[in-house]
Amino acid sequence: MAADAPTDLNRLGAFIAVAQAGGFTAAAERLGISKARVSLDVQRLERALGLSLFTRTTRRVRLTDAGQQLLDETAPLLADLHDAVARTHRSAGAVSGSLRIAASVEQAAQQLAPLVAEFALRHPALKITLQASDRVSDMLAEGIDVSFRMGWLRDSTLRAVRLGEFEQFVVASPAYLQRAGAPRKPEDLAGHDWIALTLLPTPLTWRFTARNGHTRSVRMNARLQTDSATALRAMLLAGAGVTVMDRLSVQADLAAGRIERLLPDWRVPSGGVFAVYPPGRHLSAAAQAFVEFYRARWSA
Repeated sequence: MAADAPTDLNRLGAFIAVAQAGGFTAAAERLGISKARVSLDVQRLERALGLSLFTRTTRRVRLTDAGQQLLDETAPLLADLHDAVARTHRSAGAVSGSLRIAASVEQAAQQLAPLVAEFALRHPALKITLQASDRVSDMLAEGIDVSFRMGWLRDSTLRAVRLGEFEQFVVASPAYLQRAGAPRKPEDLAGHDWIALTLLPTPLTWRFTARNGHTRSVRMNARLQTDSATALRAMLLAGAGVTVMDRLSVQADLAAGRIERLLPDWRVPSGGVFAVYPPGRHLSAAAQAFVEFYRARWSA
């Protein structure tokens, strides 16, 4: 093959990464190579084709019409090619390439980090990045292959698979209960200091279900709000008020007596565990393998 052949797959891969990530810096981070290498590969591809694939400004990189056509026609083919190679490795019990996973800080620390470590030991040819953040990631721009979320998905257009569900408890610290008293029925919570997690669809209104099936809806008074589950737990332990947290996040604190479960005869809605995939992008073999690994561990 000639040195400047336009079908050089490395150059094509660099072009696709820039187009999907929206810039050369993000593409370089996704590919694990230097920005200069990405820029050079794209320039050589453009020279070989005799076309401009991007319009470049100091702030943005945009696809030209020719670039958009090339992306639409080649991205699925290159993804299929990479997956064919990955499936060959998987048939021999191995997964290779790279995998970028996103999750909340709490979920990454408590659940995913140990699983990622175990998965990496099983697949030494695979390079894994675990991105922990309580903000919702732009999966395409950041090159995320799969994101794990707990709770409820606001965006119905997301490509998501429900992997399981989890219980939630109403909880408070002994110090807060000594100061404010314990609620005896759901309606009492309206008079307590509530700590709201603003990531939830309705952080202030909760539905309670009794063992006999009767339901009650209560509107809380939130003196404190946060968009971080980690900060929520810290404020809870500091005695700031009452809140709802998932069972996995609080089971150690419950066992140690650092917090107490309230209203055990009433249930709040269970939450879902989801694997979310980037829109319009082929799911990589490595992501598929990890999701199935996670599902098996969750079921166990």
